Amino acid sequence: MKKVKKRALMCLLFGLILLAGVCFFVYEDWNEGNDWVVYEGNRDVFADGDLAKGGLYDVNGELLMKNTSDGMKFNEDASVRTACMHITGDKDNNISTGANRAFLDKMIGYDFINGIYTLNNEGENITLTLDSHICATANEALAGRKGTVGVYNYKTGEIVCMVSSPTYDPENVPSTIPDGAYINRFTSARFTPGSTFKLLTAAASIENLSDAFSYEVNCTGKVDYGHGDEVTDMAAHGTVSLEKALEVSCNCYFGKLSEKLGPGLIEKYVEKTGLTRSYDIDGIETEASTFDFAESGVNLAWTGIGQYHDMVNPCAMMVFMGAIANDGTAVLPKIISPDNIVEKKVSEAKTAVLKTEDMIDDTTAQALTKMMRNNVENHYGGENAFPGLNLCAKSGTAEVGHGKPNAWFVGFMNDENNPYAFVVMVENGGYGSEVAGSIANKVLQDLKN
Repeated sequence: MKKVKKRALMCLLFGLILLAGVCFFVYEDWNEGNDWVVYEGNRDVFADGDLAKGGLYDVNGELLMKNTSDGMKFNEDASVRTACMHITGDKDNNISTGANRAFLDKMIGYDFINGIYTLNNEGENITLTLDSHICATANEALAGRKGTVGVYNYKTGEIVCMVSSPTYDPENVPSTIPDGAYINRFTSARFTPGSTFKLLTAAASIENLSDAFSYEVNCTGKVDYGHGDEVTDMAAHGTVSLEKALEVSCNCYFGKLSEKLGPGLIEKYVEKTGLTRSYDIDGIETEASTFDFAESGVNLAWTGIGQYHDMVNPCAMMVFMGAIANDGTAVLPKIISPDNIVEKKVSEAKTAVLKTEDMIDDTTAQALTKMMRNNVENHYGGENAFPGLNLCAKSGTAEVGHGKPNAWFVGFMNDENNPYAFVVMVENGGYGSEVAGSIANKVLQDLKN
């Protein structure tokens, strides 16, 4: 009898160990299975070390890239191939935002129940929200200059344009790769924002100062902080209030306003408006913006102007524009179409429109919208420069210490039928509204039509 009990206990113990092992394996499979299947020795997935499954299509159903046993195949149009290289990737997988790295498990078609099994064994086709022809227009407008263009629907979060330059045709690799061609400047870089940052300083003022709209500064063209430190302007603007200062982009006004707000409030709004946030765009992680907040004096003034050590990620700036357009709440960006077969395999919550917490109050958003519209009408050329766009915008000319300044132009179309927010940045491009503004107009005109 004792032997029977002893053997029963041993069997029970072994059974519990087996059950624990099965539970552990299932847990690891749930968490790590997608990494296990992408081992390059898996011949069902890779051919000679290259992914051999999955395809990438734009929102109109046009092929962007397809993986085959003979390598990557791209769109027939060289302008599309070149414009979309930072999302399709290159043949050597040098780009972190390229599909074969960012969407690897999705292209293989992996899920917990079926593993990598598909009926045709060709993996999955991913449909993106990008419009490849809008991307081609943006890349053509950048004309080889280092920079980026991003456009997204601020109601749905769908990115319709994501272009980084320099780039090249991945089907015809040049003998010399352009410097910085493997960096996606929209997602993976940050730059001095210049006067585009004044929108954040203005928002902090509206929400925290009782005299935000009546506070005035007499701009003589510079403010002397002693010891050779000064804030300078392109011109003496005279006595300006918030709206006029934003229109003419008065550094003296915003420097003084930054001192009045103090570093604590500016830092709070940098966090609140998502500029230091890293966004997860369906598996593509964006670079977080960075800032230093001087306690006082000329460095604090330049911080609120968008200079000093301010470094902003273009995608984060675009999302902030979406928040202004959307009554203070931003819709999070996405690049995989909600109708895509891969997305249908996950919960409905993941395919829904996801929003941030309120970045700014709705009344603040409305005030900024009015002022940004005033910028366009009275300083950037109005309907003559941006016909039919009903544009609200802010330019930025960011001094970077060498060469020409970086040119920025950010904003949105205040149009229910065309709810698009955008960011354009050209490194060492010159004046914001002149250079980046003309690029924005070309892209948005094409998108509207």
